[in-house]
Amino acid sequence: MKLAILGTGMVGRTIAARLATLGHEVALGTRDPNASRARPAPAGGQTLADWLAANPTVALMRFDDAARFGDMVLAALSGGGAVETLGAAASGIGAKILVDITNPLDFSRGMPPSLFVSNTDSLAEAIQRALPDARLVKTLNTVNANVMVEPGLVKGGEHTMFVCGNDPAARAEVADFLRTQFGWTDVMDLGDLTAARGMEAALHLWLKLWGAIGTPVFGIKVVR
Repeated sequence: MKLAILGTGMVGRTIAARLATLGHEVALGTRDPNASRARPAPAGGQTLADWLAANPTVALMRFDDAARFGDMVLAALSGGGAVETLGAAASGIGAKILVDITNPLDFSRGMPPSLFVSNTDSLAEAIQRALPDARLVKTLNTVNANVMVEPGLVKGGEHTMFVCGNDPAARAEVADFLRTQFGWTDVMDLGDLTAARGMEAALHLWLKLWGAIGTPVFGIKVVR
């Protein structure tokens, strides 16, 4: 399967590496490939050039080219620029499934971040309005990047991942993708895209839990 991951940060790299290991054709999308290759490493991190050398089957492309390449597109972008970036790649995304992993984080007042949209709207809904043809499904934004692709890091994977979106068939396809590619065994369909308001607002709880237990490697299990 051809898969496009838009965004070259930790989340995008983690997902791209996992999917490439599984044998998929993977393209990592960025605004300017040459500038991204030349960018210095973040504190304690790895340059993109070194990461690409360690993951030679992953291609680096412009956002719009990567979107055209992928049979499915995964958005692993910073929340503040997500609508603009995805809007610019809209012609390549078209009516494909767009997996939205973004969070509307606002760091303008320092840490911990707040949300720049909440309660009566969500970033996922704003993206859907900007790309009305895309079959958008929100998921994976409620866990750490490593847990996204390896849920078994937490109690053998017995915790819950949520999906929501306005297209039931797309939700079902993404749920199956999470199960077969990443190993999620408990995927809960929350219905239409208004559920993204709660999924994005879960950031507040997630940050408090991280502080309380001292690690971001955890999940939430829905029991009934």
